[in-house]
Amino acid sequence: MKLLIFFEQLDVDYVLFADPPEIPHQTTDASTAIVTASQTETNRPNDELKAKYERDNKTVRGHLLNHMTNTLFDLFVNQKSAKEIWNTLETRYGGDDAGRKKYVVGKWLQFHMTDDKPIMDQVHEYENLVADVLSE
Repeated sequence: MKLLIFFEQLDVDYVLFADPPEIPHQTTDASTAIVTASQTETNRPNDELKAKYERDNKTVRGHLLNHMTNTLFDLFVNQKSAKEIWNTLETRYGGDDAGRKKYVVGKWLQFHMTDDKPIMDQVHEYENLVADVLSE
């Protein structure tokens, strides 16, 4: 989730959800062999969009791989699409994990105040636990 926020700040998060832009294929038929200047100009924005998408995909993919453990890195290093990596990670370790909910509730239930820590630190810890429970 932190990486998604980071990607939103960089304005490259669209790479995780959108498909790459497609460039229309030019036919090589003899009747259409002459390409007009207007057709070339309309392809420039598409080329720029594709180049931006590839740059942003490379950035997002690099950050995703950089934040992985070595074992996960070895699994995903050959994938070229940041979207594929993100979707695979979401499927395997996604937010609808019942185990995570049980873990958070268990931490909240096991919380105890102690005399050896400052009270305010313990209050902040408890507030964080409550926020985690409410977010699940």
